[in-house]
Amino acid sequence: MSRPDIPQILDLAGIFVFAVSGALAAVRKRLDVVGMVVLAEITALGGGILRDLIIGAVPPAAFTSLGYVLVPLAASALVFFWHPQVARLLPAVLLFDAAGLGLFCATGTVKALDHGLSPLHSVLLGVVTAVGGGVLRDMLSGQIPAVLYDRQLYALPAMLGAAVTAGASSAGLHGGAVTAGAAVLAFGLRVLAMRHGWRTPRPRGVPD
Repeated sequence: MSRPDIPQILDLAGIFVFAVSGALAAVRKRLDVVGMVVLAEITALGGGILRDLIIGAVPPAAFTSLGYVLVPLAASALVFFWHPQVARLLPAVLLFDAAGLGLFCATGTVKALDHGLSPLHSVLLGVVTAVGGGVLRDMLSGQIPAVLYDRQLYALPAMLGAAVTAGASSAGLHGGAVTAGAAVLAFGLRVLAMRHGWRTPRPRGVPD
């Protein structure tokens, strides 16, 4: 495997797990197959499209590679026939969403750095890449986007993964291992937050 292939493979992995989370959310909302495909595609590609438009990488990667469209379709087909796991959909949605969050915050930061953005701005764009699809998914399915109240930590793990990626790049560390490590770090923090109920603080006097 050549080194230029590694970022694309990680990107496709993030697209797949985010697409699964979008399709599972559609099943939870009792949507039909069309709604499932729409949520899967939006969740998987929304953040990357926003990232590419911001950095001027047009047309966005989602419209230049067949794999970026076919992978969410494959994830939708997988979920469509996943009937025995219906009772466990919520944990599966959150787990796949955490995996996508970790992968996209790292790959989004790498792409921003490759286009000449500063480390700080690359971190911000990495977070946008990670949470953008989830925000669109939640809005389309009638939920308050998780990033707006960050219960069980959503934005913070993405920010941490993006910061580690940018910091490693500034230190001269590059490659798929660094990207994967940052993704695993963000994923782990998100899973721990879900397991232990960690959350960001609210302003003083605001009730739970």
